[in-house]
Amino acid sequence: MPKKDKFYRHALEELQLELAGLNQWLRSSSRRLLVILEGRDAAGKGGTIKAITQSMDTGGYRIAALHKPNEIESSQWYFQRYVQHLPSAGEVVLFDRSWYNRAVVEPAMGFCTKPQYKAFMAAVPAFEKLLTDDGIILLKYWLAVDQEEQEERFAERATNPLKHWKLSPNDLASREKYAEMGRLRDAMIERTHRPHAPWFVVDFNDQKRGRINLIRHLLEQIPRHDEAIPIVKLPKLKGKPKTEHVTRKALWVPDTCGD
Repeated sequence: MPKKDKFYRHALEELQLELAGLNQWLRSSSRRLLVILEGRDAAGKGGTIKAITQSMDTGGYRIAALHKPNEIESSQWYFQRYVQHLPSAGEVVLFDRSWYNRAVVEPAMGFCTKPQYKAFMAAVPAFEKLLTDDGIILLKYWLAVDQEEQEERFAERATNPLKHWKLSPNDLASREKYAEMGRLRDAMIERTHRPHAPWFVVDFNDQKRGRINLIRHLLEQIPRHDEAIPIVKLPKLKGKPKTEHVTRKALWVPDTCGD
């Protein structure tokens, strides 16, 4: 295994132990954590979320990756469909894109009007202040990737049948919007960066380094959370271990792995 990969695996294992402790702390303290991951297409949002949640209790986190709003949702207050995904006591919620779609993707692709964009930019700092005033820990990350690196990732997805699903029509159209999205991103950060909800930018040209740096930073932003994870002591098994005999009415899947 290359030295770089060994470092990544070792570092990630250590961080996942800390994330498990964070999971435990959120539950015991009833605190709420909201992590927003934004960035260009193919920046690495999904892989980062998997790295964060891989060793977490599935009951302690949720992932919010909302699709295009339907007709009813489009008629609602813009933030309404996001509010229902906010964390409850003891939870962490990770947004794979968030309400900030309206700050970058929607205006770049023509999916919202100028008045809608302006209204959002004026409202979002106050909206996020309400969240943090209510005790939600809010962390906002922009995953930064250069256009050359983005193009390489798009090309790899285009030629890999297992990753075709990651290439949407919007992804392909966004390739021509690199500069415009950069301008919209800068406007977003300048107008929505607040002491109660600052933006953090992470270099994701190397996705593995980016994940490690982001997770380390995330853990550093949380109040004391080094709560010990209780060790589970298994009771002594009575008798000899049993072989599982399943009723003959069930059909066994054949073992095709060989020796």
